[in-house]
Amino acid sequence: METAIYIGGAILFFVLIMASIALHEVGHLVPAKLFGVKTTQYFVGFGRTLWSTRRGETEYGFKLIPLGGFVKMIGMIPPGKRGLRSNSTGMFTSLIDDARSADDDQITDADEGRLFYQKPSWQKLIVMVGGPLMNILLAFGLLLSVNASIGMVRETLVISNVSECMIPADRQEQTCQAGDQPTPAAEAGLEVGDRILAFNATPVDSWSELSAAIRGNLDGPAAILVERDGQQLTLQTRTAITAVSDPLDPSRTLQAGFLGVSPSQERVPGGPVETLQDMGSMTQRVARVLANFPVRVWHVVADLVTGQERDPNGPMSIVGASRVAGEIASTDQIPASEKVAGLVTTLGTVNLFVALFNFVPLLPLDGGHIAGALVEWARRGIARLRRRPDPGPVDIAVLMPVAYLVAGFIALCGGVLIIADIIDPVSLFTP
Repeated sequence: METAIYIGGAILFFVLIMASIALHEVGHLVPAKLFGVKTTQYFVGFGRTLWSTRRGETEYGFKLIPLGGFVKMIGMIPPGKRGLRSNSTGMFTSLIDDARSADDDQITDADEGRLFYQKPSWQKLIVMVGGPLMNILLAFGLLLSVNASIGMVRETLVISNVSECMIPADRQEQTCQAGDQPTPAAEAGLEVGDRILAFNATPVDSWSELSAAIRGNLDGPAAILVERDGQQLTLQTRTAITAVSDPLDPSRTLQAGFLGVSPSQERVPGGPVETLQDMGSMTQRVARVLANFPVRVWHVVADLVTGQERDPNGPMSIVGASRVAGEIASTDQIPASEKVAGLVTTLGTVNLFVALFNFVPLLPLDGGHIAGALVEWARRGIARLRRRPDPGPVDIAVLMPVAYLVAGFIALCGGVLIIADIIDPVSLFTP
């Protein structure tokens, strides 16, 4: 029964991710049609067509490999300058010419005025932003549904655990031994159930504020105001320096102050404001992940080859995310309400990641086309101010070699992560 629930949860989550991708493409399709761009295909997946139907000029359908989707708009690449093919040689020029020719072959005389490159810059921008914006709206709706119902898990200022000693990072057995130095919290006399009110005379309203104060204190003196049994006490100690997880990238460590206490956690209901704040924090973490993505994928490969335990905070593919969802659905370690909240939160996080990933300003991602539209808008604006002729649309064909390299890199990373998620998947719960 547990296996059936695991498989069912994984499949359901995979389907929901694909539905999110399908809606991402709807975010491109709808404004494209509203602005009169000729749109010939809307597909979920890649490869061989499994099923399709035609409505007007657009073919809708599903393809064999369910790892993405696309909307085909005619005229994405503007015509090149006359004589380019005959006067230029080289591999990159060939790639550019081939891309331009493939796009030109689909254009007929009846398409005049309906080609993507002929549209105003602001319309191009809306069409390309529509996809990531759809994922952002989905993420907001999903996370808000959790916030407004049972609430998000948040750390409180009430202490749930006080570490008794400083355990060396290289010690396998995480228990105190004779000769271990007491933690600053133990020396200060902090107890489970204490509510921390201030740190070094500065009031704190959240655990994140307290953590930032402790980390920045390094090995300095610390006065901790706590509430215990209805009374306020000020406890004195000196924080220690240790290696801790980077709050924006848990896979990295940095030197910071250490106290030796853990927060209690509880679900706190919230509304749109809290949801936007949560998304802001997630955006910072995702941005850090994207900046280090190649290195993090390399670490996944290294751990897989050397047989080391995989970093649970490392990147994973759609397969890995689905396996995690299956694990959440089938575990008996959390109640049903927590399972639903966990699955919805994970789906919201994936949608936010998809949006931010697509904003990366490189072709063939949406961000590359968005950057092109912005450059085009700026060029035309400057030309108008200087009373110069319209410079015309940005020729994205010259960036096709970069687009091929980026697409190849994304495909390689996706394949590596899928293999890792099959052979050495991330597990959230201990057996």
